[in-house]
Amino acid sequence: MSSPTRCLIVDDEPLAHQVLTQFIAQTPGLVLAGTCRNAMEAHEYLSSQPVDLLFLDIEMPLMNGLAFLRTLKNPPKTIITTAYREYAYDGYELDVLDYLLKPFSYERFRKATGRLQPAAAPEEEKSLLLKDQGSLFKVPYRDILYVEGCKDYVKVVTTAKTHLHHATMQAMADQLGAAFGRLHRSFIVNAAHIRRLQPEQVELTDGSLIPIGQSYKPELLAWFKK
Repeated sequence: MSSPTRCLIVDDEPLAHQVLTQFIAQTPGLVLAGTCRNAMEAHEYLSSQPVDLLFLDIEMPLMNGLAFLRTLKNPPKTIITTAYREYAYDGYELDVLDYLLKPFSYERFRKATGRLQPAAAPEEEKSLLLKDQGSLFKVPYRDILYVEGCKDYVKVVTTAKTHLHHATMQAMADQLGAAFGRLHRSFIVNAAHIRRLQPEQVELTDGSLIPIGQSYKPELLAWFKK
């Protein structure tokens, strides 16, 4: 049996301590190792105690959470917990595991901590069946670059051509699954075709530039790292 994941909470808000303590307690495989109110306390704790997972706030007295993380030579896996979405890109650059925007649900917490688990075995290759201009097309997921919303239709852009398909963006997101990410209300992209991630857009392998919606940014950055 593997050892439980030792968690340290670093946050100056008592409510955040209560919520995280409860979520950790009800999650199999996690155990609360300790709590700190600021970066100084956390630094002292980490110097003497082993920690596997850090739940780290950003806006705290004495030292900003991201600045603190930069001081650690071998930081534990870190999940940012903050009310400020504008730091999401900085968190990505620091290789954080996930970025939780307060207030977050237990379901979102489980999704974040689930990233600690080893990757699942590759699935059998999937294909998308499209009806376009009276014909049916079987398009392998690996060939899809992105999906763009277009009123009552979606444009499915592949490495070979573009198909116009009658579906909603939400239906497409549900069908395509975890290998694809919703990064804007009008765009879903294939992670395998992302060449470069920038603060406001992603560049795909064919050179396409897809905008990132502000409300999608935190989850996108965490998803992109998978």
